[in-house]
Amino acid sequence: MYATSVVDALQLQYGKDITIDFITTPGTGKLFENDPRIHQTFPLKHKKLPIWLSPQKRAIIHHSKEHPYDLLISLEFGKQFKSLINLIHATHKTGMGILHITDTITNLNRGEGTKQYYRDFIEADILSRAKPILIGIQKSQWYEKFSLPENAIVIAPSNSHNQKKGLNYRAWPFEHWQSLIKTLSIHTPVIIVGARGEEAFFDHIKPYPQNVIDLVGKLTIGELITTIQNAKGLICTDSATGHIGAAVDTPTFILMGPNNPITDSPYKSDTNAVYPISLRLPCSPCYKTQTMKQCSDNICMSQITPELVLTTLKSASIV
Repeated sequence: MYATSVVDALQLQYGKDITIDFITTPGTGKLFENDPRIHQTFPLKHKKLPIWLSPQKRAIIHHSKEHPYDLLISLEFGKQFKSLINLIHATHKTGMGILHITDTITNLNRGEGTKQYYRDFIEADILSRAKPILIGIQKSQWYEKFSLPENAIVIAPSNSHNQKKGLNYRAWPFEHWQSLIKTLSIHTPVIIVGARGEEAFFDHIKPYPQNVIDLVGKLTIGELITTIQNAKGLICTDSATGHIGAAVDTPTFILMGPNNPITDSPYKSDTNAVYPISLRLPCSPCYKTQTMKQCSDNICMSQITPELVLTTLKSASIV
């Protein structure tokens, strides 16, 4: 999601008539299905396959031979991309694995850090203004299909770890979600969203009270983007949904425990509002460390109370 700021940067620098192609996984490519700024996406399902075993990689190389690029920007560090990058036909190449960055970017939001890898082709003022932007389906299509209220709060309780074995360190307790949804829905329409295949996860926070709209497993990516864009606020854990909220300028409240609220939160720009809700405990952040592996009670998430979330929403004039 952070990488989408490159589209904004390129158009600001070189004009809206430039042709931008994106190499991406099939799932991530759905983010661009309704984006007129993107000319073409090249799906790359198996990134680790060598070129001779990957028809998709060979198609990309062939296309670049027929239509050479002026500029290739790599936003991937993986070794599996080196041979592909080397064989793509482009006048200039920059980015991760190509441009040597001497500045420390460890204390920057990852969105800001990503932008440093194409700064040699973007003016500093434009680079500072560039931000992730996502485009969903047309609002008229969205309203015709769903007839959803525009003043709703969208809640996305799940994250990519909810189907893995063991403790989900990014998860907020089910009883906290139940309490928050019950309180909010008294005066505000609430929309619950989640991906297909996650229905069992949501059984733990049902039944929903009145004034709650259940859209779990019912939205395409484009429909999800527009649903969040037309909400007055989004509440979620550390997940892709939070980055969508920030990219469509919907006030985004993200519950963060083991992850770093500075580096890992959705990108804060001059047009959006991002509220990382974190207890900032002495043991946090601990993601992918021995501290996290030894943790058995996940207090950095469980001790974020519904009352704290409500207080943050009130301070932002959302409720």
